[in-house]
Amino acid sequence: MKKHMNKSLLILPALLFLGGINIHAQETENKFSVKLSGFVKNDFFFDSRETVAVREGHFLLWPTAESMDVNGHDINAKSNFNFLAIQSRLNVAATGPDAFGAKTLAVIEADFFGQANDNINLFRLRLAFIKLNWKSTELLTGQNWNPLFVTGCFPGTVSFNTGTPFQSFARNPQIRITQHFGGLQLIVAALAQRDFTSRGPDPANNAAIMVSSEFLRNSNVPDLHFQMHYHVKDAESNTDLLMGAGVAYKTIVPRLYSVVGTQKYQVDEKVGGLTSMAFARLKLKAVTIKLQGRYGENNTDLLAVSGFAVKSVEDSLTGKQSYTPLKGTTLWGEIHTNGQSIQFGIFAGYHKNQGTKEEMSSAANMIYGLGNNIESMYRISPRVIFFSNKLEFACELEYTSANYGSDYDVHYKPATTSTTANMRVLLSARYNF
Repeated sequence: MKKHMNKSLLILPALLFLGGINIHAQETENKFSVKLSGFVKNDFFFDSRETVAVREGHFLLWPTAESMDVNGHDINAKSNFNFLAIQSRLNVAATGPDAFGAKTLAVIEADFFGQANDNINLFRLRLAFIKLNWKSTELLTGQNWNPLFVTGCFPGTVSFNTGTPFQSFARNPQIRITQHFGGLQLIVAALAQRDFTSRGPDPANNAAIMVSSEFLRNSNVPDLHFQMHYHVKDAESNTDLLMGAGVAYKTIVPRLYSVVGTQKYQVDEKVGGLTSMAFARLKLKAVTIKLQGRYGENNTDLLAVSGFAVKSVEDSLTGKQSYTPLKGTTLWGEIHTNGQSIQFGIFAGYHKNQGTKEEMSSAANMIYGLGNNIESMYRISPRVIFFSNKLEFACELEYTSANYGSDYDVHYKPATTSTTANMRVLLSARYNF
C-alpha cells in the first residue's frame, strides 16, 4: 500500500509541472500547450439505512433488502454517515501540431476514487484518449465515456453516482468515429471493457458471480454502438436543443468449459444483449430540461440492474447450457435552473425489471447479474447549489425506493415483493480550477 501511495505522490508534481507548460507555450505555427484543470470536492453524507454502494458508501446504488434476525428485526435498518474527498480530480489536456491534416488533442484524467474498494484513496485512471478532428470527421481512440453516457445530456446531481443506475455509467477503451452533417452527428464505436465489466459465472464455482472483462474478450467481438445526435441553437429565442437515439449490441461468453462430475468439457456458449436509448436536452434562458429512456438486455457493465439466466441445459453429457438475457426499462428526467449564483434542480428516475427474454426451463435456474432481485425501483433527488467564483456549496436529498422480488416464475417475474427505502442527505463543497 505504501508503495502505491508513493507513486501517487510522485505523479502530482509531474502533473503540476505539465500544467505550467501552458504558460510557456511558444506562439509558433506548431504550438504545443498543456492545460491542467480539475477540482477538489468534499462530500458529507448521511443514509437512513444500509445501502448497496461502493467506496465506503460514496457511490450509492440502492437500499439493501430486508435482513431479519431471529426476533424479526431488520438488521439493515441502520443509519450511518461518512465524510470523503476521494472524488477530487485532475485533468490534463494537451494540444499540439496538426497530424494527418487534423487538429490534435490528448487527454488524461484521474481521481482518488481507487479502482476497487481495497485501494480507495489511490490515484486511478478515468480518461486517456487521443482525438483527431478534421473538418467534418472526428476520430477518438482510448479510454473515454461509454457512448450510452451522453456527455451532452446527463444528470447534474451533486451525488457522484450521477443518477446511476437509471443513467448508464461506464468508461471504456474504444475506437469512436463521429461524422458531422451540420447539426446532425452520426457516431459509430467499438468498445472493450476495463473498470466497468460484465458479470457471469465464476469458473471455480458456477454458483458464484464473477465480474470480469474476460466474458466480452472471449467473444472476439467488441461492444458495438451506433448513435444519431441532432443539435440546434437559436440565438433569437435563446434556446439550445440536443436530441438523439442509439443502439448497442454485445455478446459475451459465460464459460469456456463445464464440469460434469469430475470431468471437464469444452463448451461453446454465448449470450447476446441489445441496449437502446433516446434522449433530449432543452436549454432555455432560465431552465434546462433533460430526459432519457433506455431499454437494456444484460447491460450490467453500465451499472444497470440487469443480467442473464440459464435458459436450459442443452447437452446433459457435456453440461452445455443456453442462456437468455434479463430485460429492463429505465426512464429518468431532470430540470434545473440556470442561475449564476444559485441553482435549484430535481432528478427523478424509474427502473422496471421485465424478466427474461425467453422462458427458462426451470424457475430455479441460475441468474447472473447485478441487482437482479430488484423488481422495480425509483429515485427522487432535489438539490440546491450555491456558486461564488470557483467555489460551490451544495445540498442534495436523495430518496431511493426499491421493490425486492421473491418467488420468481420461469419468466423471472416475482409473485411477491417487499419495499425498502433510503434517504441520503448530502452536503458538498467543491473548488474548481
